[in-house]
Amino acid sequence: MAVVTKTVQVRSKGQDDMIDITEQTSRAVKESKLRDGIVTVFVSGSTAAVTTIEYEPGLKQDFPKMLSRIAPGEIEYEHQKMWHDGNGHSHVRASLVGPSLTIPFKEGDLVLGTWQQIVLVEMDTRQRDRKVILQIIGE
Repeated sequence: MAVVTKTVQVRSKGQDDMIDITEQTSRAVKESKLRDGIVTVFVSGSTAAVTTIEYEPGLKQDFPKMLSRIAPGEIEYEHQKMWHDGNGHSHVRASLVGPSLTIPFKEGDLVLGTWQQIVLVEMDTRQRDRKVILQIIGE
């Protein structure tokens, strides 16, 4: 059993930006030289999230719209009262989706569905530099 840790840096455009990180994740797994195992994908920060989705134009619009229905930006958040930074909804949305996911790999290839990509979803109201940590565990 071995553990390899890699970091992927991405720059978001701000709220609702979805960045496909499937290729970077796949490359990191291959570079690890591990054949079978799991990779945990974790975004460092409390206003971004990681999930899987079919990365296509319709869903790239639908997903942020869904989040705005669940945690609208226009309502009052206690976070906003305390910090006055305009991103209370960003924290709530990021918490709902979550900062990480785990994907199996077999023979060095990610085990993803045909239309399934790994994406970072930016929830913050401004562009951000994001660090995604990939922890690859296997043999």
